[in-house]
Amino acid sequence: MMTAKKRATRKAKTKTAGAVKAGQGRYQFPLAGLRKVPAGTGYSTSHGGVVEGKRMLVGYIHKPRGTGSRMHTHRNEQFNYVVRGTLVGSVNGKRVKAPAGTLIYIPANAPHTLVASADDEDVIFIAIKDLSQGIIGRAVDGTMKGPHYEKGFGPGK
Repeated sequence: MMTAKKRATRKAKTKTAGAVKAGQGRYQFPLAGLRKVPAGTGYSTSHGGVVEGKRMLVGYIHKPRGTGSRMHTHRNEQFNYVVRGTLVGSVNGKRVKAPAGTLIYIPANAPHTLVASADDEDVIFIAIKDLSQGIIGRAVDGTMKGPHYEKGFGPGK
């Protein structure tokens, strides 16, 4: 027979490693102050606090200027609301240039790449996804060889 503590631990599992689980008395979260977790391991510089509910997740995501994701996909539908900086790239082959105050829609399984513009400041965006998987997707080329860096913005620069 499963104890109440084991049931609570089982319910607290997240699809994103390091994410915080909402519910069970937890209803308010200081997004900017949450432990930062990778939000694109193997293909992006994205990282930030992530909260998962029962059917959706929200991330307060940071991308350093001049860096971002290589082309990737994920099963979840996604919205990104740009809070600071400008994201540039493409979604399903359509060019995207999204300054602060812009909402980006990314359909499930749509190939996309988003980079924090080298001509602006670091980007902060709110990512909202369904929980058909966690926050991390998969690079289109099948490798997880690292994020995208604009010229002059590689590691250690």
